[in-house]
Amino acid sequence: MHDGNYSNDYLSNDEKYSIGSEVKDVTPPKLYFDDLKVGQVFYSSEYYVSVDEITEFSMKYDPQPFHMDDKLAKDSIFRGLAASGWHTVSITMNLLVKSLPLAHGIIGTGVEKINWLRPTRPGDILRIKAKITEIEVSSSKPDRALMKIHIFTFGQDNRIRQELLGKLLIFRVSDCFASP
Repeated sequence: MHDGNYSNDYLSNDEKYSIGSEVKDVTPPKLYFDDLKVGQVFYSSEYYVSVDEITEFSMKYDPQPFHMDDKLAKDSIFRGLAASGWHTVSITMNLLVKSLPLAHGIIGTGVEKINWLRPTRPGDILRIKAKITEIEVSSSKPDRALMKIHIFTFGQDNRIRQELLGKLLIFRVSDCFASP
């Protein structure tokens, strides 16, 4: 178990985890169940969204005109090119993996809700704020727990683009993956 005193200001006095431009060339500590608690907040670095990325993602995964062609998108409800909501979810996952270094990875067990409040647009700079809202230890496997995490994806204007409530599987420090 970690003592909670992470070096390099990874965990400040108000328990906000941060990776970004102020932290360079440092590998974050790997976090286990015992390092986490309800109310803990994690912040990500920033992610720039380009026109090319929006159109490439959309052509492959969500081929709708308002995601692929700016001219056609102008006549849509979006009034301009907008990233697929699933693209925003994927960017959010990227930022979560980089800002919440769980020892055994980000293992999702489900999503309780996703709200797309504003479209993600070309040139947006996204970042996330993720707050642990619940941790429930498994009664049958006490080496693990189910953690609920409320994730907000913000744009450079500090307005929320997406809200997501996810469920993750987390583990204790024990060697839970040892061979029998």
